[in-house]
Amino acid sequence: MEDLRLSPLRLGSFKSSPPKGSPTFRRVHSGRTPRREVKANGGAVQWFRSNRLLYWLLLITLWTYLGFYVQSRWAHDDDNKVEYLRFGGKLRGDVLHVEQSKRVDDSVADKSSHTVVVDGTKVVHVDVNKRMHVALAKKEEDGVSPRRSLTARRRRRRRRKAGRSSSRSKKTQKVRKAVEDLDEQDPELPKTNVTYGKLFGPFGSLEDRILEWSPQKRSGTCDRKSDFKRLVWSRRFVLLFHELSMTGAPISMMELASELMSCGATVYAVVLSRRGGLLQELVRRRIKVVEDKGELSFKTAMKADLVVAGSAVCATWIDQYMDHFPAGGSQIAWWVMENRREYFDRAKPVLDRVKLLIFLSEVQSKQWLTWCEEENVKIRSQPVIVPLSVNDELAFVAGISSSLNTPTLTTEMMKARRQTLRESVRKEFGLTDEDMLVMSLSSINPTKGQLLLLESAALALDRANEPEQLAESKHSKTKNLSGGKKEKISLSMRHRLRGSARKMKIKSPGLDNPSVLSATGKRKLLFSANVTQKQDLKLLLGSVGSKSNKVAYVKEMLNFLSKNGNLSSSVVWTLATTRVASLYSAADVYVTNSQGIGETFGRVTIEAMGYGLPVLGTDAGGTKEIVEHNVTGLLHPVGRLGNKVLAQNLLYLLRNPSTRLQLGSEGRKKVEKMYMKQHMYKRFVDVLVKCMRP
Repeated sequence: MEDLRLSPLRLGSFKSSPPKGSPTFRRVHSGRTPRREVKANGGAVQWFRSNRLLYWLLLITLWTYLGFYVQSRWAHDDDNKVEYLRFGGKLRGDVLHVEQSKRVDDSVADKSSHTVVVDGTKVVHVDVNKRMHVALAKKEEDGVSPRRSLTARRRRRRRRKAGRSSSRSKKTQKVRKAVEDLDEQDPELPKTNVTYGKLFGPFGSLEDRILEWSPQKRSGTCDRKSDFKRLVWSRRFVLLFHELSMTGAPISMMELASELMSCGATVYAVVLSRRGGLLQELVRRRIKVVEDKGELSFKTAMKADLVVAGSAVCATWIDQYMDHFPAGGSQIAWWVMENRREYFDRAKPVLDRVKLLIFLSEVQSKQWLTWCEEENVKIRSQPVIVPLSVNDELAFVAGISSSLNTPTLTTEMMKARRQTLRESVRKEFGLTDEDMLVMSLSSINPTKGQLLLLESAALALDRANEPEQLAESKHSKTKNLSGGKKEKISLSMRHRLRGSARKMKIKSPGLDNPSVLSATGKRKLLFSANVTQKQDLKLLLGSVGSKSNKVAYVKEMLNFLSKNGNLSSSVVWTLATTRVASLYSAADVYVTNSQGIGETFGRVTIEAMGYGLPVLGTDAGGTKEIVEHNVTGLLHPVGRLGNKVLAQNLLYLLRNPSTRLQLGSEGRKKVEKMYMKQHMYKRFVDVLVKCMRP
């Protein structure tokens, strides 16, 4: 053994050593101990190869880091977003939604084709006449390759950062001016009527200044302890918009999307028509809009846990979707927000194929079930009633407790700021504290009854002016028309004048004050407006510019106003907008004059009640479910037969301010008890349980 151990030394004295592959070399080196450094290096490699778990953990860590890096670059580097959407230098064709920059400075126009500048590097092209195409286009300079390095792009972005804000503001002003010009250039509407020139609003900037909030603060938070949040967390939803007008159905769907997102759900919006100006608000709320309403929307819906259709107009899309995916009806909840027979006829072919029908009121549910029986349509399950609610933003401004309240923004503080907002808006309108502002906000069409409201207001103004006109005519008769001879007033005429003054609650000092006498000792009639300040009736109508307005009906209203100069001076208009808190704050009375079978529900009705406004509504549809006659408002019949009653109700509230406050207070209490956000989503839990995949 010693010889073998010393063999390396002996071999070192040889002039040549045997080849490594020879039997002699293998025999000599068979018992040789490896060198220490070789053992250390080779052992580490062998140990690393033998521990495969460590190898996979390291690989997963690297992959995770790479994923977070890519996601971070996507979220924070606006200039590189298009590069992620490209394959071989071309834009991907399967982009499902619009990724907008955080710096959205202006609205997207509602016309057929507009280009809106979002920031210095992106342009959003929207084509309305065809299907909805939304694409991101990158602005490149001449002579610069699109595949330039990341460092070069960063340097270029930094150089342009200083001048970008000023150029963006200029472009924003140009786009806003272009949009306004397009909205104003409607050749079918008359321009000569003086009333149409009294156009006010929107008052969004005034609200932000007085209420001291920003768009980021105007988003409610989810109730983390609610069943609604537990059911929608990490789920995928597709919401179907029939249009983007600023009316009840699209706004309700948009608020549902925001609530789902705040509770941890993923939401995609499928838009069937771009009519209206709600796209900007969808972008501000970061709601993802599917690129089209065809194949891509079907694929997106197939992957969703629940599809919520927000109108009876969605029947065509539902039919096409179930042709592509026959089992898709089991994941569709159809929130029907219309109550007219033509909408039922449109939806009839697919009513029995969807999982669940949702209605807004008991009246609407009974009406649709009656039509189903008449047409022998068998629906799959019993409908669910989910009324609409007052959103957090409006409740917050109204001084009602909501998720937006903080220790520094209490309900009492918001009531004080709302009063300041009311005074500022009424000053813009040119109103005094004694004027009664009657408001009606909705799309202008025959079913909403704005022309009948104008006729009722004209009748009310004529009746309000009757005592004054009668008094002036009788006062003129007392003048000495023939050189000092005065005509005596009969006793019956005095009684009529006294009765009219009592009805108006305006005291006539000449009739009731014995100290006011003429020089001959006889009682002298005085009709002075300075004794009690006169109350005027003012009417605020909206929404001008809404895509749901009927041009012929608007022309008819303007023609009526041009023939009634007294009423024309008392009517003001406002633009279509989602910022309506200032309008509700400035108003004193709200009118819901829906005709036919009435309003389906009346979202604006509960919003007005939440602001303490008495409601004058038609005795039909969902309005009579919400408004209690002589408790929260006053009801009148539909049609022209109701004009006389509506005029009487307007005069009654004009002459009784205390009654207005009492009716408004009761309406506010009812809204706080039944129509807040938590009440709506508590009912929506039934929809989720019945329709959503487990």
